[in-house]
Amino acid sequence: MHTLRVQASSHDYDVMVGKGLRHEAGRLLSSSYRHVFIISDSNASKLYTDEVKAAFSEDIKVNDFVVPAGEQSKSMDMYAKLQDYCFQIGLDRHSVIIALGGGMIGDLAGFVAATYMRGVDFVQMPTTILAHDSSVGGKVAINHPESKNMIGSFYNPVQVIYDIDTLNTLPAQEKRSGYAEIVKHGCLDDPALFHELLACDIAKISPEQMEIHLLKGIEIKANIVEKDEKEAGIRKYLNFGHTLGHAVESHLGYGEITHGEAVAAGMLFAMYISQSVLEADLPIMAFRDWLRNNDYPIDRAFEIKAEKLLERMKKDKKAINESIHFVLLKRLGEVTVEPIADKDLVSFINRFKREVLDQ
Repeated sequence: MHTLRVQASSHDYDVMVGKGLRHEAGRLLSSSYRHVFIISDSNASKLYTDEVKAAFSEDIKVNDFVVPAGEQSKSMDMYAKLQDYCFQIGLDRHSVIIALGGGMIGDLAGFVAATYMRGVDFVQMPTTILAHDSSVGGKVAINHPESKNMIGSFYNPVQVIYDIDTLNTLPAQEKRSGYAEIVKHGCLDDPALFHELLACDIAKISPEQMEIHLLKGIEIKANIVEKDEKEAGIRKYLNFGHTLGHAVESHLGYGEITHGEAVAAGMLFAMYISQSVLEADLPIMAFRDWLRNNDYPIDRAFEIKAEKLLERMKKDKKAINESIHFVLLKRLGEVTVEPIADKDLVSFINRFKREVLDQ
């Protein structure tokens, strides 16, 4: 087992990464709790909830709640149902909520924990590759129909218990989704990791390779959030690819393509803007080819008209005075944030389709 300590303003917490950790959840918890509430989705629950429940002794009360799998569950309606259930089972401030699942569950369960009784402890137990990113850093949220993660808070888990054995059951689409965020971390802070990934076929990555990639991604994310927990400065860099990615997700309908697939399209587009605005020398076409070879639906993202994407991006929570700011690369590993005028953005989208996607 590998353990990485994350320093946060509210409290420090450990990220534990290893095999079979779900079977040791009761022993691994950093505090003693008399009541445990496991929130999971319909995919992860049928595989892992009983195993996690079995890890606790009989004198600990354990409840669980299963939400439908998919981004649609990060809604006001589901949030209200979970709050009601917390009351029904008698959850109190000395209890803990365990988020067992992917990034959607981590966001939803974390926001429930952050707001129930003004905050109860919660533990992230990721079961996807994508959640290596979302489980670290303390961002929790639900979606608004007009924009992703619009309603939320900064609220850190008390620990992250990451059983990488759970990744063996992931379908190809979820592997693609997760690896997009690892690629992002390479772009931001580790060009060698980026180039290593571009030489990989995601479907053929071994469990040993995957563990190394995950640990590198988590370490990069942790180093950034430790320096800027509330996104006043460099944490904004973690939004690389997300400005357009979130617009694609919300326009197509949450769950139509995965978060990572949308972000992958957004990163490719951000590289194109970086080349156009900053004269950056970036491997745009090599990255495009890697995305296509690994079946990322980047072309579908740009079937949306440029004006519609612009409209969605202006509603994003990262917009400032309705001005759209993009995370761009001066080069791999060197990042900046720049405002892009509306008319220029529409032009960039249309040119990108011709010069990158149609080539």
